[in-house]
Amino acid sequence: MMIEAGMAPMTARVFAALFLSEGGSLTATELVRHLHVSPATISNAARWLEQRGMIASEREARRVRYLVDVDVWYRAWSASAASIAAWADTARHGVGIFGADTPTGDRLRTTGQFFALLGRDMGQAAEHWRQALSIRRHP
Repeated sequence: MMIEAGMAPMTARVFAALFLSEGGSLTATELVRHLHVSPATISNAARWLEQRGMIASEREARRVRYLVDVDVWYRAWSASAASIAAWADTARHGVGIFGADTPTGDRLRTTGQFFALLGRDMGQAAEHWRQALSIRRHP
C-alpha cells in the first residue's frame, strides 16, 4: 500500500519493520539484519522518513535507534500541511513575478488559493484528530 502511494520500496520496508516491531523501535543494526540490506540503505530510507516526521532517531552510545510513536500520523500529516503551505507561498510569489493579469499569473493565483485552502483544512483536520485521539487515550 505504501509503495502504491508513492513511497520507495525500501523506505516502505523500513517503515513497516519499525511500525510492526513490538516496541515500535529498532536499531540501525537490527534493521540491517532484519531486512538484509546495507547500513547506507537503512540510513537513506530513515532520513526520508525523518524528514516527513514519520520516525525519530536517538543516538545510543555508538548506535542509532529509530522509533515510531503513537503521534506518527499527526506529525506526518502536519509535515504534509507545511509542505502544502510552502506550495501556496511559492505560487503567490509567482503571481508577483508573472503578473496577476497574465495567464501564467492567473494559474499561479488559482494554484496558490487551492493550496492555501487545502493547507488550512489539513491543519484543522490534524488538530481535530489530535484532540480526539488524546481524549480517547486519556479519558
